Amino acid sequence: MSPSSSHADAASSRLIFLGVAFAFLLTMLGTTLPTPLYPVYQQRFGFSQLMITIIFAAYAVGVIAALITTGRWSDQVGRKPLLLGGLLASALSDVIFLNSDSLVMLLAGRMISGVSAGIFTGTATVAVIELAPRAWKHMATFMATAANMGGLGLGPVVAGFLGEYAPWPLHLAFAVHLGLLVIAVIAVWLAHETVERPAHPRLQLQRLLIPQEVRGAFLPAAMAGFAGFAVLGFFTATAPAFMNEVLGHDNRALVGVVAGVVFFASTVGQLMERRFPQAWRLPTGCAVVILGVGLVGAGIGLASLSVFLSGAVIVGLGQGIGFRAGLGMVTAASPKDQRGTVTSTFFFVAYVAISIPVVGIGLTARAIGLATTGMGFAVLVGLLSAVALVLLVRRQALAPSA
Repeated sequence: MSPSSSHADAASSRLIFLGVAFAFLLTMLGTTLPTPLYPVYQQRFGFSQLMITIIFAAYAVGVIAALITTGRWSDQVGRKPLLLGGLLASALSDVIFLNSDSLVMLLAGRMISGVSAGIFTGTATVAVIELAPRAWKHMATFMATAANMGGLGLGPVVAGFLGEYAPWPLHLAFAVHLGLLVIAVIAVWLAHETVERPAHPRLQLQRLLIPQEVRGAFLPAAMAGFAGFAVLGFFTATAPAFMNEVLGHDNRALVGVVAGVVFFASTVGQLMERRFPQAWRLPTGCAVVILGVGLVGAGIGLASLSVFLSGAVIVGLGQGIGFRAGLGMVTAASPKDQRGTVTSTFFFVAYVAISIPVVGIGLTARAIGLATTGMGFAVLVGLLSAVALVLLVRRQALAPSA
């Protein structure tokens, strides 16, 4: 092989890798586009805050359904068919939102968007790592993480700025996203398959299981993960309401930035996680989450945007540190032949955390008001993280005598 041919192959490999990473980022971006637009839907259709949280929760239902249904499929039928299916679901969600004129359509759009995220969360992460050129292998895992969380963070920012400063506020972001999906489809189509398909694929449901020997690590990791993902759900589903009704800011671009910054901070937190001693990574994440939600609650109580935004940044950092550390701890404690199942169970807990607490916020706000509910939510998340922290410290104290 000539040097010029080798150079061309390397360039092609890099382009394919970046194309699939772009498809990952774009799909996740599409899942959070509605965030800064929820107050507009609420005003236009007369929805209550509870209904807005239910619409958001439909997304989590779609994610969980896709994780359980398709969690193992990419190993059987290949990465590309699953990724193309996820892109199709993302495009269908855009089409529904472009034509949404009822609660049923909004619920359907969110659920199908969740399906696209559920497919991509596992399959695209593995595909990005597998497609990484040799020179970039050391950064492949972080690229997958950055595409995931970065896309989730960019969604509210893009929709917020387009919704505030461009025409067609409820539709333009989805139209732009739909157009960009064409590029993503081409990128995935051109990528080579990284899986050797078996002659007779077995399309089984993903089991949820916590082996006995994993439970000591799983409980605190899952509690910390639940707290962190509950905060992500809070900012994605209800931050617009708190920004508007409690903090007095209704600029959609600003709402989008505040909702997105927690995901950007999470990406940074996941990058920082390796800087801490291994035994203290998850406890550090818990402690930072406690500090962050304390500031979020204080920002709501004081009606202070600066305090609220500071809390979003800090809690995002803590969530990122804790999520990567918790997932690593659970994976390390799992038998090799059950790691996929335990990991899926961990993600199941995480996505339940995204949906159930925000519906609780919608229900509780009707009884005691939005501000009081927000401060109560911050206290509960802080307590859950504190319990996880205590369990981790006790586990470490007992470890030497084990």
